[in-house]
Parts: sequence; structure tokens; C-alpha cells
Amino acid sequence: MMDNFKKLGWLIGIFALLTACADKNSPNYQYMPNMYQPVGYETYEEVDFLPEGTEAQKPVENTIMRGWMPYGIENTPEGKEQARLLSSPLVANDSLTIAENEANGSQLYTIYCAICHGDKGNGQGYLVEREKILGVPSYDDAARNITVGTAFHTMEYGLNSMGSYASQMNTKEMWQVSQYVMKLKSEL
Repeated sequence: MMDNFKKLGWLIGIFALLTACADKNSPNYQYMPNMYQPVGYETYEEVDFLPEGTEAQKPVENTIMRGWMPYGIENTPEGKEQARLLSSPLVANDSLTIAENEANGSQLYTIYCAICHGDKGNGQGYLVEREKILGVPSYDDAARNITVGTAFHTMEYGLNSMGSYASQMNTKEMWQVSQYVMKLKSEL
């Protein structure tokens, strides 16, 4: 037991001696200085490998964001008529089944659409019942002649007082909601 105390005393003594000799006014030796001293680049300065400077560069022409495909139909009445002929691309080349796409579309519809269009697509959502907005159509309205393509087109660009949902949902999600809208239309 006494040996342990002697060893501990020696250890504390050596540690105190080593720390007492250190000069607190000068820094210690750096073993890997490249980890402590970063290479600084001034914002917007010209550097050898970026001739236009370090500011944000414009993307290369004809590039698109990952996971996004351009729609290709204009936001005009003629474009909406052109969209009427579209069919959903999810059925042909998607790894999810029709039921899984419908389930995802149902969830997204509940989040983004049901507040105005209602859970059944009858145009009697919460905001319509509270008379916060008026004129929300039912999906079975014959004058509207809704197709899966026009539903997608409307979500992409918006229509009347309904804004675009292209910033909230990606292309696949909008097609899933469009398919679900067609299911609701058939049930009405």
C-alpha cells in the first residue's frame, strides 16, 4: 500500500516539474502545423484555379438539378390542352407498385391539397367550410374535364388563385398526387 503512495508521489512530482518548466508566454511546438493554420482565401478574390474569383459560379449551360426533369409544356391555355393528353410516367417505369404510388399520393394530397379541395375531392375542404376561400371546384365537375395530365400541369404552374406546388413537391410526387386526384374523381 505504501509502495502505491510512493509511486503516486513520484508521478505527481515529475508532472509538476515538467509543467513548471513550460514557458506560458510562448506557444508549444506544433507537430502538424497544417492542421492548425488554415490557408485563407479572401472572398471574391482571383485565384489561379478560378479565374472569375471565388464567388458563386453559374452552372454550366443545359445542366439540370439532380432528381429534377424539365416539364417542357408551357404555361398557356394551349399548353394545358397539350397536357390533357399526357399520361402518368409512373406506371411504366417506376419501381413502386400502383398501390404504393397511390398511398404516397394520398399522403401528399392530405398535406397539400385537402385543406382546400377536401378529403374526397368534392371542393369542400376546411378553408372552404370556414369561407376563407371560395370557388374551389369538385373533381367531378364536368366543365373542368380533369385528366391526370391537367392535374399535373395545374400543380406545376398553378391555376387562378391556386399557386404552383413545384417548389413543395418534386416531379414524382406531383405525378403521384395527380394519380390520386384521378382516383378521387372516379369515386365521386
